[in-house]
Amino acid sequence: MPNIAEQPSAIRSYYEGLAKGVFRAITCKACGGYTFPPTGCCEHCGSWDVTQVELSGNATLLLASHNISPACHPRFEKIAPYVYGHIRLKEGPIVQAIVLGVDPTPQALKILFERGPVPVKAETLQMDDLPVLAYRIVG
Repeated sequence: MPNIAEQPSAIRSYYEGLAKGVFRAITCKACGGYTFPPTGCCEHCGSWDVTQVELSGNATLLLASHNISPACHPRFEKIAPYVYGHIRLKEGPIVQAIVLGVDPTPQALKILFERGPVPVKAETLQMDDLPVLAYRIVG
């Protein structure tokens, strides 16, 4: 088992990368699974033998909805109302994130739903207190 005290903080590294537009995860040397956002061990098998990797930022939006009002956290009040969705990363994990470029109206969400899964690309939103992962529809 690697010396955990010598490992960089997965959370700190994640946010430092996010601030630079780099999307980090870990891969497991034991099972090959991806854990995103990164943690200290594999979410699939529990192994501590993991390696930090950069993700492509390419993904597929599976479904989307709008937030409720007020925003779920004060950091999101400036951008509310907004759309969030379930997104499958090219590398496999499914995450929830803000979806940019879609009006948070029933009509726009219906059109998006009828299109089916659509390609999205990761972006960073710089909020007042920290960077936040978001995705924008491409094509």
